[in-house]
Amino acid sequence: MLKQQLTQKLQQKLSPQQIQLMKLLQIPTAILDQRIQEELEANPALEEGDTTEEDYLEMGRTEDTKAEEDQREGEGENGEGEGEVDDLEREEVMPEEEVLLDDYLNDYMDDDEASYKYQTESGGQEEENKTLPVAVEDTFHEYLETQIGMLDFKEERERIIARQIVGSIDDDGYLRRENDAILDDLVFSQNVSARPEEIEYWLAKIQRFDPPGVGARNLQESLLLQIEHKMTRSDTSYDERLILAISRKIIANYFDEFTKKHYPRLQRQLNLTEDELKEAIDEILKLNPKPASGHVSNSRSTHYIVPDFIIINNDGELELSLNTRNAPDLHINNHYRDMLRSYKHTVNGRRATNKEKEAILFIKQKIDSAKWFIDAIRQRQQTMFNTMYAIMNYQYEFFSSGDQKRLRPMILKDIADITGLDISTVSRVANSKFVQTEFGTKRLKDFFSESLQNQDGLEVSTLEVKKILTDIISAENKRKPLSDEKLKSMLMKKGYNIARRTVAKYREQLNISVARLRKEL
Repeated sequence: MLKQQLTQKLQQKLSPQQIQLMKLLQIPTAILDQRIQEELEANPALEEGDTTEEDYLEMGRTEDTKAEEDQREGEGENGEGEGEVDDLEREEVMPEEEVLLDDYLNDYMDDDEASYKYQTESGGQEEENKTLPVAVEDTFHEYLETQIGMLDFKEERERIIARQIVGSIDDDGYLRRENDAILDDLVFSQNVSARPEEIEYWLAKIQRFDPPGVGARNLQESLLLQIEHKMTRSDTSYDERLILAISRKIIANYFDEFTKKHYPRLQRQLNLTEDELKEAIDEILKLNPKPASGHVSNSRSTHYIVPDFIIINNDGELELSLNTRNAPDLHINNHYRDMLRSYKHTVNGRRATNKEKEAILFIKQKIDSAKWFIDAIRQRQQTMFNTMYAIMNYQYEFFSSGDQKRLRPMILKDIADITGLDISTVSRVANSKFVQTEFGTKRLKDFFSESLQNQDGLEVSTLEVKKILTDIISAENKRKPLSDEKLKSMLMKKGYNIARRTVAKYREQLNISVARLRKEL
């Protein structure tokens, strides 16, 4: 049986400003300018401009004042409780009665323009260059295509086959597509019918291209191609060719033993002295496992690390500043204010007509959106500064000395308790952000770590244990690398009582191989 009933419930919803702020907090400084440019293109009421003294007055508005303005806008003309409508639904609420222009003009005509630039941002050096360097070079595939012109083609279809093979090579320099897939691509995209033998013929030609090893189907083939290239070079001596011949034999016939570092077995099977084997292995280790990485400009986009924060040690006192060199000043477009003034003079106190009301509401919406975005940027800068300031004070000894062993155990909750922010907000600030120090540019997430107790009962950071573990492995005898059990014993002697499986976990997190794979001749 169907029946209707009326229920009432209280539900929390994020306002557009809160959603916008959360998204902006996740954006690193490197791409903040791109996000601002997108907003400038989408909203004509927002524009760039120089910061004036009046702009800083806008920062004095409290959140209570802003809330009163939002409530007044929601109540409209008659104030009958429409301000209780959720922010997410407010944009869809249209007043039924004629609207007085003054109800909208008063909120905008007398307000100071908003700005998000802060005095805490290292003096506001406006003369700094606000653009990122852009690499303008040929891509890896373009480099290969220029070499196609050096091949001798009898007909155009052969050139098409060669270009299709080059286009199938991935960003590492490998051809991981099967012949059948390349043949299908030629038929469907180029209307060219080819045979597998033709693919193999032109692939062999392309595998002689620069960089050496390009076009290989796997690592073993790539290493062999690079060794062949070295052996055919005119500046390679006779002794070097002998060593390269041994290297080629190892890769061609004993690749599995080589990858697993079974050096004694290789020495016996190839009947080599230890020095001969070491020289051959050293030649292999000089080869490039990713041929495309040897080209200065491959098809991948170039990534730049732009620090979001800058910490300077000024005679023992740490100074923090935000990096805002790529963020332009933002203001409300004065043309939109002038449009409202023109409507006010035209109507001269009477009630607006429907067309005038639509125009006013459109302008109001654009100005609202611009104000919300500027305010979100302002809150982003303030939240980021407060969070980083708490991290700096919490890890003061590290930022003063640069000694990683002085990093204190720190989790998101520690900073959330200090700043009064939610843990998720601190997480958004720490994600994909970097801080520039005199000891290098560090990832913010690297400062967060769990704690463990040493034998003295003191809490130490897991980062400290990882640093000591790295130092021990760096100093080990590479002929007889230390096992995880021996590493555990050495850490216990230094006062860190941890299990062997924990040592293995930390070693894997540091991207350090097991003892057998760390062995060297």
